[in-house]
Amino acid sequence: MSDIARIETDKRRSRAVVYNGMVFVGGMTADDRSQDIKGQTRQTLVKIEEFLAKAGTDKSRLLTAQIWIKDIAKDFEGMNEVWNAWTARNAAPTRATAQCDMGAPDVLVEIIVTAAVSQ
Repeated sequence: MSDIARIETDKRRSRAVVYNGMVFVGGMTADDRSQDIKGQTRQTLVKIEEFLAKAGTDKSRLLTAQIWIKDIAKDFEGMNEVWNAWTARNAAPTRATAQCDMGAPDVLVEIIVTAAVSQ
């Protein structure tokens, strides 16, 4: 049985969980929510990279991503522009993107990823 490693855990959640050769990074959002969709997406992806590094992996080992956008009609193209520039060449994960009500009114994008841990 594999051990479970939790990264930055509090009473409510872990920011990332490593288990059985995979890391599950919980929903990440931007810290500076005054930014537009591109700025918030960039900040969110930086946070994801930091958690992947803490788990011993990187974006080239992404398996899947879930992206939630506050206003998909308005912001899908801008988010994709940043996302496409960020993903590792020839290593894009599976992905689902949807519009949803966010937990805070100034959050424009939230992203969850799962990656293989580097061996």
